Amino acid sequence: MKADKIILGVLGGVAVGALLGVLFAPEKGDKTRKKIMDKSNDYADELKDKLDTLLGSITQKYEKIWKEGESLVSEGKSKFYDAKNEGEALLAEGKSKFYDAKNEIKNTNI
Repeated sequence: MKADKIILGVLGGVAVGALLGVLFAPEKGDKTRKKIMDKSNDYADELKDKLDTLLGSITQKYEKIWKEGESLVSEGKSKFYDAKNEGEALLAEGKSKFYDAKNEIKNTNI
């Protein structure tokens, strides 16, 4: 949202500046138009530089967030598989104890 306001402000400034330049120009039309064109080009270049900077900043933030997301997913997968393996080990241990108890009961003469 802030970038939109900057762009609109710059474009509005260019338009107002061009209008005021034409209205209050003490020079001939050709020279005035050339000055307006030069100023417009200067403002356009400045706006392009700001947009490039903004785009670079957004790209860097996006890449940083993407890498952090990948890291979190990787960490989550690792924790999931660790928990799964631990659960499987506990299940195997429980089954083993169950069968041992079952066999002990079977072998007991009551």
